[in-house]
Amino acid sequence: MNRSTPLTALQVMQDAPVIPVIVLNDVAHAVPLARALLAGGIRMLEVTLRTPQALACIETIARDVPDAVVGAGTVRSKGDAQAAARAGAHFAVSPGYTRAVGQACRDVGLALLPGVATGGEIMAACEDGFTQLKFFPAVHAGGVAMLKAWAGPFYDVKFCPTGGITLQNAPDFLALPNVVCVGGSWLVPAGTAEQGDWGRVTRLASETEHLKKIAL
Repeated sequence: MNRSTPLTALQVMQDAPVIPVIVLNDVAHAVPLARALLAGGIRMLEVTLRTPQALACIETIARDVPDAVVGAGTVRSKGDAQAAARAGAHFAVSPGYTRAVGQACRDVGLALLPGVATGGEIMAACEDGFTQLKFFPAVHAGGVAMLKAWAGPFYDVKFCPTGGITLQNAPDFLALPNVVCVGGSWLVPAGTAEQGDWGRVTRLASETEHLKKIAL
């Protein structure tokens, strides 16, 4: 993907009903996992910066799987944003929001989905021009009921709920008018990469296809 035409956060959210939340411990797993998700129709891939190998995995996917659009999750600092951009990420997802992270992502050309869990955090992000947000941890922070409550005062804000989302409850979130997509780790269950069960990943990704009708 050409970095000269950077993504917007809304484009990231609208590409598919689910953004997979990926934790990788081995660079050797990065390319086959990305290809397995692509085969199931998912190309926006959030590789979380939770392991020492994460940046190398992002770099490998960006280089070797050009049809995928790799982003960095768990971006918590200016340094994280800069490192993610250098590795080839096209978007960033943060567990919370700070002005420093927001500005850093703008400076390096990363579309950002900032994490929010309260009305005050939404207002802070909106004040800095971010109106497409990650609601995290979605289920524990109020779930569908909270999003319904926010729809009034934050009528112009769109959300990607993440945290506790499953194939079973995703339809409840995607049915809401202020939800564009959800983030989910269920597409890459723990141990799947280590087992090399790429067929399972493709099947799980393919199962999200029916969710598009709900999201639209």
